[in-house]
Amino acid sequence: MSIDVREAAFSCASMLAEHNGVDTIVLDLRKLSTWTDFFIVTSATSSTHLRGLAKRVEDYLGPLGHSPLRRPRLADDEQWCLLDFGDFVVHIMAEEARSFYELDKLWFEAEITRFAAPGAPAKPE
Repeated sequence: MSIDVREAAFSCASMLAEHNGVDTIVLDLRKLSTWTDFFIVTSATSSTHLRGLAKRVEDYLGPLGHSPLRRPRLADDEQWCLLDFGDFVVHIMAEEARSFYELDKLWFEAEITRFAAPGAPAKPE
């Protein structure tokens, strides 16, 4: 079963938030980029959590007809995992890497949609 790109990106972001991805967002790049439509960005609390979230993304999106263009090999101390699905890219980052690279500020013109874990208070803009 294949679902449309926007639906896949947003459902993936929701799944990441449900699995304790921190400050999960989707950046809509359709008006800003020709090489991808969406960035999904979330933070992991540890390298183990980062690897677990990366595996969950692949396990979640595979049955929906989306496979990464390349599978990264993650080291034990990895700070950033990039999963490129073509039409959207998933960035799972350690807090330190996310603070340093500030993708949401780099793509400041993108529309941002935030996803909170179930039961978590919404984070103000």
